[in-house]
Amino acid sequence: MRHQITALQLALWLMLAPLLGYADGSSLISPDEHQGQKIGHNECFQEDCPEGDSKAHRAIQEAQKEGRAYSQIYNRSDYPHWSDDDGDCMNTRHEILALSSLTPPKLSPNGCYVSSGLWIDPYSGKELKRASEIDIDHIIPLKWAHQHGAANWSKPKKQQFANDPENLLAVHDRINQQKGSKGILDWMPPNTQYHCEYLKRWVHGINKYSLGLNAPEKAKLNDMKTNCL
Repeated sequence: MRHQITALQLALWLMLAPLLGYADGSSLISPDEHQGQKIGHNECFQEDCPEGDSKAHRAIQEAQKEGRAYSQIYNRSDYPHWSDDDGDCMNTRHEILALSSLTPPKLSPNGCYVSSGLWIDPYSGKELKRASEIDIDHIIPLKWAHQHGAANWSKPKKQQFANDPENLLAVHDRINQQKGSKGILDWMPPNTQYHCEYLKRWVHGINKYSLGLNAPEKAKLNDMKTNCL
């Protein structure tokens, strides 16, 4: 009897599956919704998958809020960093650390990594001596660039942008985390004395890579330019 009940339940499930959205036994959520979750699992935890809360939906909402055209979903992995373009075993992060240290940096035994030196974080004015305290900030954040034209770039150009020294700064990791992917409208360095230099580097990057600006961003940049004359 137990086998007959199981077979009956299976038959009913197969009949109802197309009506419930399980026509091919696949998940109700997209593969990107929960990274690492295998296709074929028919589960979606309510707290993790609220209705309409998908990457595409959020991207569209962000675009509408910021008054710009919708771009492709942003994935940080599409902008490979840190690379070792000159093949000397020191990647872009450690190249920036070595070049920006105010004293000769201390390197690892193999010469590939910077462990200590002396840096002044331009965003806060804080003195730093350990490389572990430092993030290499993308002045124009990768996500912001993606939403303002970089989404349509080739993979090599995205990698070039992600490793461009002209768009990179050694800063205190806590300050960088506060900044996140915020654009010029939403974040400025706490160190007001660095505002004009920060603006200058933003304008340079926007022009260099032909990134687009919406009306509020253009107005903000124009106002800031006036204040920095």
